[in-house]
Amino acid sequence: MTVIRMLNGEETLSALSDLCEILSDCVNGGASVGFILPFTPADATDFWQDVAKNVDIGNTIHVVAEVDGKIVGTVQVGLSSKPNQPHRGDLMKLLVHRSARGLGLSRKLMDRVEAEAARLGRTLLVLDTATGSEAEAIYPRFGWERVGVIPDYAMHPDGRYCNTTWFYKRIG
Repeated sequence: MTVIRMLNGEETLSALSDLCEILSDCVNGGASVGFILPFTPADATDFWQDVAKNVDIGNTIHVVAEVDGKIVGTVQVGLSSKPNQPHRGDLMKLLVHRSARGLGLSRKLMDRVEAEAARLGRTLLVLDTATGSEAEAIYPRFGWERVGVIPDYAMHPDGRYCNTTWFYKRIG
């Protein structure tokens, strides 16, 4: 059975084991999601503890996908706190464990996090992803509009530079 649900900060901390496993799987699988190898368990724990803090203070929406009681996917929206951008959010870290791909979890995660962002008054979401990645190919299928590419914007986990493609989506 698949369940898509939001987590508060305490629930995020309670799910550290599953969340760290997902993040480690994605980074070690080559996903350009902000980390460089070697990627340690402490790196993963620090990241999720920071997410939990941001969820608790209202800066982040955190949604997870559970399959048979185990969290195997996650996504976040960072809520802009800038006075001139109360309508905007940043989609971050759409991560699905490689063992759970192909189940439609990305779409379910995106649908839920977009609905929650809209409920909170957001009308525009933006995201960036590695050009040529699996992730880049799925966002247009979910209604996201490609803006353009910035060369050498980030790095793959192995340290190679990668171009980054930016997308936006109007919601709500």
